[in-house]
Amino acid sequence: MAQDFHKCATYADLEAVPPNLVAEILFGKLVTHPRPAPRHGMVPVALSAILAPHFQFAMKAKGGWIFCVEPELHLGEHVVVSDLAGWRRERLPAPVTKAYMDIAPDWICEVLSPSTELYDRGDKRAIYAQSGVGHLWLVDPRPQLLEVSENQNSKWLLTAVFSGEDAVKTPPFAELEFSLGLLWPLGPMPVYD
Repeated sequence: MAQDFHKCATYADLEAVPPNLVAEILFGKLVTHPRPAPRHGMVPVALSAILAPHFQFAMKAKGGWIFCVEPELHLGEHVVVSDLAGWRRERLPAPVTKAYMDIAPDWICEVLSPSTELYDRGDKRAIYAQSGVGHLWLVDPRPQLLEVSENQNSKWLLTAVFSGEDAVKTPPFAELEFSLGLLWPLGPMPVYD
């Protein structure tokens, strides 16, 4: 009788991936995808520019937040790279000295693309829920959509959906209202036949 030995990916496997790819370890499997395309990459930059002045840099911010674009997160056995993550300031040790974070973020934003959507909506979503991430935003630049979910007992509850240029005011940043249209500086994505 033949046995199926599943070899779990190691950090050495991840390090051997060419630098033009993003590499993650999800449920023991090495997953790679291309670096973000420009329209994809513009979203986390725009969102951090909107959130950071009010929640990271403002002295009045209750407790304060720390944001990081494309952090490498070590969440138990998993190594994931989110597009944007935020931690409540009081949860992070100072100084952070490692090249990765092993404290689950309080909030994560994933920008969906054809090469990442399956993992962002599937394995990574499950990992984030199990790891105790409180809020998950999924942004899809193609239909210009933001889906907001809240962690309820390690399961995601969809709490709001915004599109186009809707006014966004939602947890965990409900003190701020901004136009979702700020995330699409190049306008709608072209439709190809």
